[in-house]
Order: sequence, then C-alpha cells, then structure tokens
Amino acid sequence: MASICRQAVLIGTAFLVAQALTFAQGSEDGPGEIDLRTDDVVVTATRFPEEQDIKRPANITVISREDIEASPARTVPEILAGQVGVAPSDLFGNNGTNTKIDLRGFGATGGQNTLILVNGRRVSDPDLSGVKWSAIPLSTVERIEVVRGTGSVLYGDGAVAGVVNIITRSPSGENSRGDAGVRYGSFDTREARVDATLLKDEYGLNINAYTYSSDGYRDNNETDDLVLKLDLQRAGVSNDVSLRVGADRQDVRLPGPRTVQPSAGINELEDDRRGTSTPLDYATRDEDYATLALASRQGFGLIDAELSYRQKEQTSFFDGGIFPDDYREVDLGVWSLTPRMKIPADAFGRKNQLVVGLDFYSWDYQLDRSNDPANIGTPINKIRAKQRDFAYYLHDILTLTDTLQLSLGWREQWQRIEATDDFDPTAPGSGIFDSGAPDGEQDLREDAYELGARYELAPEWSLLASTGRSFRFATIDEIYNFSPLGTREFQFLRPQTSQNLDFSLERRWRAQLFRATVFQIDLEDEIRLNPYKFDNTNLPPSRRRGLELESALSFPGVNLGATYAYTEAKFIEGTFDSFGGTVDISGNTVPLVPRHKATAYANWMTTPNSSFTVTFRYVSEQFMDNDEANDFGTKIPPYAVVDLKYSHEIANWRLGVIVNNAFDEKFFAYSARSVFVPDRYNAYPLPERAVTAFAEYRFGQ
Repeated sequence: MASICRQAVLIGTAFLVAQALTFAQGSEDGPGEIDLRTDDVVVTATRFPEEQDIKRPANITVISREDIEASPARTVPEILAGQVGVAPSDLFGNNGTNTKIDLRGFGATGGQNTLILVNGRRVSDPDLSGVKWSAIPLSTVERIEVVRGTGSVLYGDGAVAGVVNIITRSPSGENSRGDAGVRYGSFDTREARVDATLLKDEYGLNINAYTYSSDGYRDNNETDDLVLKLDLQRAGVSNDVSLRVGADRQDVRLPGPRTVQPSAGINELEDDRRGTSTPLDYATRDEDYATLALASRQGFGLIDAELSYRQKEQTSFFDGGIFPDDYREVDLGVWSLTPRMKIPADAFGRKNQLVVGLDFYSWDYQLDRSNDPANIGTPINKIRAKQRDFAYYLHDILTLTDTLQLSLGWREQWQRIEATDDFDPTAPGSGIFDSGAPDGEQDLREDAYELGARYELAPEWSLLASTGRSFRFATIDEIYNFSPLGTREFQFLRPQTSQNLDFSLERRWRAQLFRATVFQIDLEDEIRLNPYKFDNTNLPPSRRRGLELESALSFPGVNLGATYAYTEAKFIEGTFDSFGGTVDISGNTVPLVPRHKATAYANWMTTPNSSFTVTFRYVSEQFMDNDEANDFGTKIPPYAVVDLKYSHEIANWRLGVIVNNAFDEKFFAYSARSVFVPDRYNAYPLPERAVTAFAEYRFGQ
C-alpha cells in the first residue's frame, strides 16, 4: 500500500509540475531563443555550473562521457577505481553491490568519509546501507567530478576526504535522439537499457530504463536490478525549471565470506572459492525520489534551489545457524531543501565570486527487527529516529591578480537526533539476551572552513594550496549499540573532526595533464566500529598523508593515462581493544589501506570506426579489517587486474566485447580477522575472468 501511495504522489507531482512548466515564463514576455545544449562545465567546486577551463583553487578530476564510453568498466565504482587515490572495497563483484569508495586511505570508514552526490544531491544516508550503485547505470552518467580535499564547506557532514559528484545525462543538444543496448556475459549476466531524449522548443525530456540480472560469480550471489528515470526541463529566458523523478529496485542474494583457519585445516578460498556458507541470506532495496529544481538568472547573479524527497525501503534476512535468525525491515524518508545564490561582483577592484547557501535535511528512520518475515508484524524491536540537519555556508573566490586566485569558505551546521526503541519481550523470537534501548536525543553543532590559493607559475604551470577543517557526525546505525552489560542503548558519539592540508603542482596544456599532490589529514575522534566490544566508538588520533601523481596525454587516435598514489595511514597515539586485550596502537597502520596503488590506461582508435582500450590496476597489500594491532600475521595480498574493451561501429550500431580480469587473477579486496579465533579470517573473493558482449543502437542523431 505504501508503495502505491508513493507512486501516486510521484505521478501527481509530475502532473502538477508539468502544468507549472507550461505556464512558467520568467520575467520576459516569451521564451525567446532557447538552446538546451550544455557547455563543458563542472559544478562540484562551487555548486554552480562553471566552464571547465575556469581557474579555481581546487584539486578536480573530471571523467567525461567519452572516457566512460571507452572504458571497460561496468559500474561507477569500477570507473572510480582508475582514479588516483581511490580504492573501492568490493565484496561480491556483482553490479557494485555492497561496494564502498575510499578516498585517501580511510579503510573501513571510507564510505562515511567520502561524500557521494548525484546531481549535487546527497545519496549518503544516516544509516550504514551505503550507496546503491546499480541505481546509477553508466549509460545515464554524463560525467563524474572528483574533488579531493575537504568538501565540508559546500557539502557538510561526511565530505572529509573529498566529494564525488555524479552528473547524469539531461535533456540537451539540438535534436531528439536515443539509444538502446543489450549485454550478455559470464555468470549468465544480462543487461538491457533504453535512453531517449526528446526536445521541443524550450522543453526537454530525458527517459532512462535499465534492467540487470546475473547469477553472480559465487553461489547464492544472484542480483536483479530495475531502474526507471525521468528528467523534464524547461529552459526559459530568465528561469529554468526541472523535475527529476525515478524509482529503482534491487534484489540480492548474499553469499557471505570464505573462511580460512590454518590451525583447523580450513581454507575455503582454495577448496571452495565460489561457494557459500550463507545460502539463505538475502536483501532487497526499493527507492523512489522526486527533485524539483529552479535556476533563476537575476541582475545581481544566479539563484538555484532544489526541493527533493526520497523514500527507501529495505529488507534483509540473515540465517543465524545455531543462533536466532535476524530479519529486518527499514523505512527511510528524507526531505531536503537547498537554496543558494552566486553573486559575481568586484571586490577591491578585483573580480570576485561569492556563493551563499542554506542546506536543510530531514530524515525519518524506522527499523523493525524480528526473527522471521512472518513475524515482522509483531517485531522484537521497533527503532524510530528523527534527524534534522540545518546549515548555512559562504564560499568566495577572489582574483587578486591575473596569476593569483584565493578561495575562502565557512560553514556552520546543526544536527538534532531523537531516537526511541520499543521492545516487546513477548514477540515471537524474543530471547533472554534481547532488550530495548532507553529513549535518547542529541544536539550537535560543528563548523568547517576552507582556505585555498592558486598561483600560475607560467602559462601552463600552476601551484595549488589549500587547508581546511571538516567534520563527520555518527550515523543512526552507529549510535544503536550494546552497553557493557549487553543491553541495548543509544550511545551518542562525539563528532569526528579533521584538519586537511593539500599542495599540488599542475601542468595543463592542450589536452594534456600532469599533477603532483601531497596531502595530510589529521583526525580527532574518528568514528569506527570496535568489533571486540560490539559497539562504535571514537578512535584515538590518526593521520593520513601521501603523494598522488596523475598524468593524461592525447595524440591523434591515442589517449594515455597513468596514476600512482602512496598513502600512509597511521594512528598517532592511543589504545584499542584487540584480540587478547587492550593494545597500544601508536604508530600502527590503519587496516584496509594499501600503501601503493597504480593505474594505467590506453585507448587506441585502431580504425576510424574501431576502438581498443586496456586498463591496468595494481593495489599493494593491506592489513585486514579488525587488525588495528597489526599483529595478525596475514594480510590481504597485493593484486593486479587488467581489463580490455574492443568496440566497432557500423552505421548506427556499436558492437563490442569486454574482458574484465583478463589474466584470471584470483584476488579479494576485503577481509576481516576473527575476534574470537587467533588465526581465523574471512575473505570475499572477487570474480575471475569475465567476458561480456554488447550491442548498442543509436537513432535520431
């Protein structure tokens, strides 16, 4: 019933806004000459569209639509894996399910310290479910913008290491057009999509439909995805109005880890790599969203505002074996309102650009926990939480001279959480170890700042420097924990804060790029799960620092690229509860952070209609999750993966083949040491060689 109501709301909203679009005329008598084409722009560094060649004090990488189409990558995380300093943590290798993006060495908390946006809209929620990457098919992505360094001034909580903004394709161009594609590959993987753009006068409509189904590399690894999106825009003389609505559904089976314990002669990585020990586990996730946006050009500058609503429903079942089963239903709704202004004006006789904005987010979270789907009507626990975030920010870019630009920013953000836990000891499945948490509430306030400079050493050479303060609040899932006595309680944690410092030397000439960056991030009160105490906690101080090198070269018919990142993530001082007791972790390496990562890329137009691409990715060894003591003795091994893609165009057809993990590397990117058995660990093996054939047809161009 709730789903039907949501769909009715979406349809009603679409109808009302379509009527508004029909009558919205702006400040002029008529629409005049309208061009829905979009320039080559970036938006993440200022939250407004800016031409890419505008010089700004920010470390930005833009992954273009052409880059995406040439790449062998199948998902957004796989595209990001080729970028400097980005280390995805993938569990299953099936359409991005349970994949986290880690920028600049945060390890297990990378997903909470790199902020993911879609069209500037936050998709990171106050739970630990992570981003649903399957809801962002690559065919719908226009470009991806990666901004390294703190993004907290413009985007707030969670943008500690940086921001990844995924810009989807919108109605643009001179003519209506469309394309359709199908894929079939290893593990009985099937994809189909249709993307269409319809243009009429000042109106544009973009429609996307995508379906995915795969058995997966492992047993109990099936995944089914369905995505539907609609983007309606009206470009006026003074005002642009747009409506984005969409719905997506995901059903996944969860194969769990493979266990290794030498003392007991257990090595499932070798004996049964593709097997499962959790044949009954599964999860589903349904989302609907609607975003209404207005962009208005006024005499003093630009005004942008978005009103957005998103509804997410999740279910999950975990077979407890000898322990009670765990079934959960989560319902999360979020409203957001994000108005902002860009005011270009002279300051002290120099060019100046000021951005002022407000962010308001309202989350309503509901979790029902039972032992079986049949008993969820009488749940053991009913957790309810309300989270409200409000912030204002100012961001200014000042051109002091023809060769020197400065950026200054400030943000202040407030958060309030109210949480309750209704415990029913008579509910089916309730046991003597179950309990309910007393009601809790928390009010927080944090601020962030940014100072940056860009100095042109020569026409092609620039020096960039920035420093700033960022913060992260604990999520709702992170505060619902066990007390030392084993009872449930809401344990409100201190906000995590950090001090960031970046220096870059950059050369851009024609289509070429070279950039070298050194960075340091000092963290206080990092929020992290302590598996030995079964709760989340504030960790002792830690530091991330490193060197990032990236280059891109273009020649007639050939594009080349390479990156290298050296990342050192260490605890500065303090202790941690580990196997055998509390240990001193001063100077220890943060788990799940590779010291070295290198990538290479080559795209060759073998003929005017044919293209061949090869990518290479190397990741060095890492300490396993839960090994803050650095004494387990076994690490995640290093691995190297090569992907290939060949495509050929015939008239309106594009045909090709993709080979992922071409050399059949047996590897895994995530593993955790046991908190009970000294030499036991669990690993999540990723797919060996996979081959995919595809066919695409483009029309109306």
